[in-house]
Amino acid sequence: MVKHTGVKTTTKATQKKKVLITQPRPESDKSPYFELERKYDVELDFHPFIRLEPIPAKDFRRQKIDIATHSGVILTSRNAIDHFFRVCEEMKVAVSQDTKYFCITEAVALYLQKFILYRKRKVFYGADGSNKSLFDVINKHKSNEKFLYVCSENQQDSEITGWLKANSCDFSLAFMYRTASNDVKEILIKNDYDVICFFTPSGVRSLFDNLPQFKQNGTVIGAFGGNTSKAVEEAGLQLEIKAPQPQAPSMVAALEKYLSAQATKK
Repeated sequence: MVKHTGVKTTTKATQKKKVLITQPRPESDKSPYFELERKYDVELDFHPFIRLEPIPAKDFRRQKIDIATHSGVILTSRNAIDHFFRVCEEMKVAVSQDTKYFCITEAVALYLQKFILYRKRKVFYGADGSNKSLFDVINKHKSNEKFLYVCSENQQDSEITGWLKANSCDFSLAFMYRTASNDVKEILIKNDYDVICFFTPSGVRSLFDNLPQFKQNGTVIGAFGGNTSKAVEEAGLQLEIKAPQPQAPSMVAALEKYLSAQATKK
C-alpha cells in the first residue's frame, strides 16, 4: 500500500496496521485503546498534535469580562473546564454554587466533579455529543441565564457563537487558552499510518502546519466531534471513522467498529 505523507512513500504487504491517535498516550495500561491493539493485532501510536497555552489572568482582564455576572458556563472540553477554574482562581473569583454548567457530552460534564459538588440540577449536557443536542439543552434555559462560553483564542467553531447570536442569548465569549501546533513532521514522515484519528479542529490544522502538501492517498481518517468532522471535510479529506454516534459514542468504539469490519473482509 502506498501511503500518504507526500514526503515519504513505502509499500507495505503483511505489516500490522498502524493507527495514529493524535492525543497523549493513556497513563493507564487498562485503557480500552490497548485492548483494541491486542484484539485486532494493530499498532497504536500516540502523539499529541497540539498543545494548549494558558492565557494568564492579566491578559484575560483585557477582555473586560466579569465572570461573576454570568449564571451559566458553556464548556465543550475538559480543557475548557481546567482553564475556566484556573482563571477564576488566578483572578480570585468565587464561583457561585448556583452557577449552571452546559457541557457538550456527559464525559465532559462528569469531569466537573474535579472542581465542584456535582448536582444534576445545575449540570446539563447534550444527548449525543453534537452541537445540536447542546443547543437543545441551552434553549430550555436561554431566557433565564447569562452565558459564558469558554473557548480557545483561536477557536474555529463559529457554529456555537452563531447559534447563540441567532437565538438572542445573552452571552460572553471568554478566551482563556490558545492552541498551538506541535512539531510532528518527523513522526509523519517516518511512519506510514493506515489510520489517523483527530479530536479537535486544531489537530487537523496541525497536520497541514506540519505537512502543507499532505495527500490522503488511502489513509483512513477518523474524527471525534462534529466540529472536528467539519474541519476534516473542509480540509478536503475523506472522513471514514466518525464519533460520537449512537453505535459509537467514543473514538475507541468507532475505531473498533472500523477494525472489526476490516477483519471480516479478510
